[in-house]
Amino acid sequence: MKKKTIYDIKSLSGRTVFLTVDFNISLIDGNITNDTRIVEALPTINYLIKKGAKVIIASHLGRPEGYDLSLSLKPVAKRLEKLTGKKVKLIDKFWEKSALDDIRKVKDRQLLMLENIRFIDGEKENDRQFARHLASMADFFVNDAFGTAHRVHASIVGIAEFLPSFAGLLMAKEVEMLSDALERPKRPFLVIIGGAKTPEKIAVIERILDIADTVALGGAIANTFLAAWGFGMGKSYVDYEMVEMARVIFWKTTRKHSALILPLDVITSNKDKNVKPKVVDYNNVSHNTAIYDIGPKTRQHYRDLIFEAKTVIWNGPMGLYEDPRFTEGTDSILENISQSKSFSIVGGGDTLTSIKSQKYLKTISHISTGGSAMLEFLEKGTLPGIEVLQNA
Repeated sequence: MKKKTIYDIKSLSGRTVFLTVDFNISLIDGNITNDTRIVEALPTINYLIKKGAKVIIASHLGRPEGYDLSLSLKPVAKRLEKLTGKKVKLIDKFWEKSALDDIRKVKDRQLLMLENIRFIDGEKENDRQFARHLASMADFFVNDAFGTAHRVHASIVGIAEFLPSFAGLLMAKEVEMLSDALERPKRPFLVIIGGAKTPEKIAVIERILDIADTVALGGAIANTFLAAWGFGMGKSYVDYEMVEMARVIFWKTTRKHSALILPLDVITSNKDKNVKPKVVDYNNVSHNTAIYDIGPKTRQHYRDLIFEAKTVIWNGPMGLYEDPRFTEGTDSILENISQSKSFSIVGGGDTLTSIKSQKYLKTISHISTGGSAMLEFLEKGTLPGIEVLQNA
């Protein structure tokens, strides 16, 4: 996939770059729980600064209704200051024309950050006038936000109409890694999909069955497929609107050379999770319990699949990882992938949040910052935010 990157910008000295990133990270009581997405954007930020540019950073955080100060980017700006060793000036009401004067006063080789861009309706609506306002702040547009490149928003798609546009180093790396895995995978090729968001993941499963040798499921998505097979899921989370589509996937799988694997056993508790967790087979979930993780037989089976594979892609946790009683499935997938010798890609917002030890990240081939974006790329091979860079 041909794309222009920041290496193609001839001169950055004294110029201003509008840099869209994906700093949509998890915050608990205002504290960052995982800064992987910030760290992954540092090569682009440091390169632009080194070349003499003034950098305006834009990102969304959460899904605020109006001007929700609990979703301010202040904690992110502070973490970025610590990581770069540079002062980050947070521009509050950047949608007002007066913000342009404040931006112009900032010297070259400095970092500015716009407050949470999701505060503005024009962002989500890809409002042309708002996109033009953002473009008026800079000389170049750089998109390093692979994690939001599936969204047709003003700071991702609209702004590219008004400025010379380039991919950041993270964006370029994401596209290269995922494209290689899809187009030239070493086999056996294993894809592990967990989490919820059943509709978008079913579309990915259908597409990936054409490419992968094995697709293994966990989390809520597996519940829907087990329900489609006719097994009782008790109080488990099941997307019943997608059950018929899951049956179609089963039918299509019988006509392909790939395997679709479901959990052999699961860990259950009652709906309030105040009953001691119990391991049961996939076909023995009682009517008054819910599934919260994959069981030990499934963990072992998935471990065998991982160590047999030469290419592994994983998106989505295996269970309710927020509760320490239901983390074994997710932890085992992460540990096994990190220990395997396969070419490995791990991604997804919840997946990144579930990683509690940085030691695992060192042996995984690529950590994707995309969740839904990664899934859509696996399905379609491109994203709106990538398309505009190619056509800019």
